[in-house]
Amino acid sequence: MSETPKLIPVYRPYFSGKEKAYVNECLDTTWISSKGEFIQRFEQGFADYIGAEHVTSVCNGTVAIHLALEALGVGPGDEVIVPTFTYIASVNTILQTGATPVFVDSLELTWQIDPEDVRRKITPKTKAVMVVHLYGLPCDMDAIAALCEEHQLLLVEDCAEAFGTRYKGRHAGTFGDISTFSFFGNKTITTGEGGMVVAKNQKTIQKAFHLKNQGVSQSREYWHDVVAYNYRMTNICAAIGLAQLENVEEILHKKRQIARWYKEGLAGLPLISHNERPETIHSFWMCSVALNDRLQRQPLRDFLKSHGIETRPVFYPAHTMPHCATGQNFPVAESLAARGINLPSYPGLNKEDVNFVIEKIFEFFNRSVQ
Repeated sequence: MSETPKLIPVYRPYFSGKEKAYVNECLDTTWISSKGEFIQRFEQGFADYIGAEHVTSVCNGTVAIHLALEALGVGPGDEVIVPTFTYIASVNTILQTGATPVFVDSLELTWQIDPEDVRRKITPKTKAVMVVHLYGLPCDMDAIAALCEEHQLLLVEDCAEAFGTRYKGRHAGTFGDISTFSFFGNKTITTGEGGMVVAKNQKTIQKAFHLKNQGVSQSREYWHDVVAYNYRMTNICAAIGLAQLENVEEILHKKRQIARWYKEGLAGLPLISHNERPETIHSFWMCSVALNDRLQRQPLRDFLKSHGIETRPVFYPAHTMPHCATGQNFPVAESLAARGINLPSYPGLNKEDVNFVIEKIFEFFNRSVQ
């Protein structure tokens, strides 16, 4: 009789604090929708943690990007430079404003946006550059910020995967004119579904707040003066987020520890880990590797799956999607997309489970060379 394989998911939320108590408080007080004390407490705690002054919560990370672009006035006739190697929400939200995404390649070493390709793609129609701190490693913000200043462009940071990420001592999301975060169930801290918009100045965040609240007047009941949205976060989601925020150092510590176990354990294999760079702090939203041989990726994933180990591929380049197809070539992004794998990395993962994953990866490569 065969042994039931160990089941190791690629991710699961980590609840070790007051999540249940805070949610029950929402239920007991009946403050379950978009009003309640947890919204303000979560927003303030988040702002304090990343070192920002102006934030507003929203119902998910995708609408956070859309709201950010709308608050900046991005629209038809504008171009927004964005890496093709990103989750599709970064691109879809540009399209939703009526603007045009202009794709750029990534850097092989970091997997992040290539500043020199950004420079090559700037045109008179360029209004903004969107950087994406992919998988928790920050982009080269000195180079990108300098380009935006030189050409008087808006800087947008997609920090969906970068909570806990720092560049030269500053938290991701504090460099741009506007920045966004996601709190989906697989993010470093979660609210179930949720997001945050962070702005450099108060006027921008006030516009974002107005737009996320159906454009309702602050002085006249049920008076709406603009086409707007219902992008508000609920008090229940904020309650979960606050509890997560209270334990964020434990969560980040565990994720960095897991990344270190993988890096040490996988040394010598024909793959490269997505690692920290000098003067950065990688939050390791996912522990990712790129195989040397793209043809081995799916066989490795199938082999791990047969042993109860869930993995997932890294993102497909946006320029290859049917509704975004451009016919262009982005060799680094296309290569990384074909070779990359996300390994199990949730904070509750223990060393025994990580060692089991490493053992099976070694077993796969040993079989491959026989």
